Amino acid sequence: MALSIYNTLSRQKEEFKPLHDGRVGMYVCGPTVYSHSHVGHAKSYVSFDIIVRYLRFLGYKVLYVQNITDVGHLLDDGEDRMLKQSKIDKVHPMQIAETITHSYFEDMDALGVLRPDISPRATGHIIEQIELVKQLLKKGFAYEVNGSVYFDVRKYKDYGKLSGRSVEEMLEGTRVETRSEKRTPQDFALWKKADAEHIMRWPSPWGEGFPGWHIECSAMSMKYLGERFDIHGGGLDNQFPHHECEIAQSECATGHSFATYWIHNNLVTVNGQKMSKSLGNFVTLKDAFKKYDPLVLRFFILQSHYRSPLDFSDEALQGAKVGLEKLLNTVRNLRAELAKAGNETRTAHVTIDLASFTSRMSASMDDDFNTPQVIAILFDFSREVNTLLNAGTPFTAASLQALDQVYREFGGEILGLIPETIATGASSNGAMEGGLIQLLIDVRKEVRAQKLWGLSDAIRDGLKNIGITLEDKKDGTTWKRS
Repeated sequence: MALSIYNTLSRQKEEFKPLHDGRVGMYVCGPTVYSHSHVGHAKSYVSFDIIVRYLRFLGYKVLYVQNITDVGHLLDDGEDRMLKQSKIDKVHPMQIAETITHSYFEDMDALGVLRPDISPRATGHIIEQIELVKQLLKKGFAYEVNGSVYFDVRKYKDYGKLSGRSVEEMLEGTRVETRSEKRTPQDFALWKKADAEHIMRWPSPWGEGFPGWHIECSAMSMKYLGERFDIHGGGLDNQFPHHECEIAQSECATGHSFATYWIHNNLVTVNGQKMSKSLGNFVTLKDAFKKYDPLVLRFFILQSHYRSPLDFSDEALQGAKVGLEKLLNTVRNLRAELAKAGNETRTAHVTIDLASFTSRMSASMDDDFNTPQVIAILFDFSREVNTLLNAGTPFTAASLQALDQVYREFGGEILGLIPETIATGASSNGAMEGGLIQLLIDVRKEVRAQKLWGLSDAIRDGLKNIGITLEDKKDGTTWKRS
């Protein structure tokens, strides 16, 4: 089965065919670095991390570009987000950008999100943005007014093809500061004249100013991936106006199509309402990590398809924590058995149909990166693995290695959920929890040596009541979650 991707541009799933055999160019809109990342950012960047991981698993050489927006992202009132935050914090906007950029990558690293190959900053590509604006002016798709430059939407007949909106029904883009200057309400800013108080400003043919939000992504994506590339991604809230404007200005500048596949992840909600900083209902990743291991949050996100909304709650995170620990505990026990098998001569072979499981998971990933289905199949697989391990049959190391390879490929390499070395527990308190259980096992061993059977049974039954099952074997006692 070939990889099929839902293309927002065509509103249907399409077989993935890159422009160049074996190579993929992918651009994803990165964060505006004015405050710490929240759970909504995690949903977006974990989703695209899965796409990059799977493309590389399939053998593609992926060039992944994800920008950093540190200028030009304007609010409804025309104020730059970076400048607004700098006024609040009373520090230079570039100081905020530097701090939050480091914070963003720190959070993404914790979530197991692979670093982009290139992370260009908008402020580092002012020249490229000015040149692109000059092209649009020269070709008649833009006009200059009082030191600002606007894109003339009426000159591009396909404006609205991504969002499906007609020009007449469109609301004005939210990144425009002075509406009266524009020829039509739908026109959007390519370059803005800086007022006297605007700290972030650069010289241009139209006077000192700063770039619009949309122009930065067109300039940076084409600089590193070429005028045409394979995948452009971002959150669903970027579809309009940001991505719509990107397509318009890019295709007018070059005279041909821009990105082939447009991929949009859905949003995180709280009680059915979009999680956002403006609404004040957001949870920063740093706060979330105080309560939950980052892997738990990643597992929670991947239980939902990237195109589906994800409702955030403590109850849902608790469920994810339990589910992930069940999965990791199976792998933990499998690897413990594998370690023993390496020192023994064994003849029994595993009878699980591995090809059936791997083909089903591959088919799910090929169907628009269906991670919830892959996770469900992994749990089906784990039930059979647990049955084999609980039977106590001495399987060969090669057989057990084949089982572990399934976890390493689909749970680790593709989903990023199963690490090379698994801690005692999935929670941040896992090491302490495991240590306490082991202490009780050691105490029980001493109690049994003294033939205090009633106390030994009380320890065993007490642990069982809280979900921990002890297994007494010839070489010692092990534990697992019930």
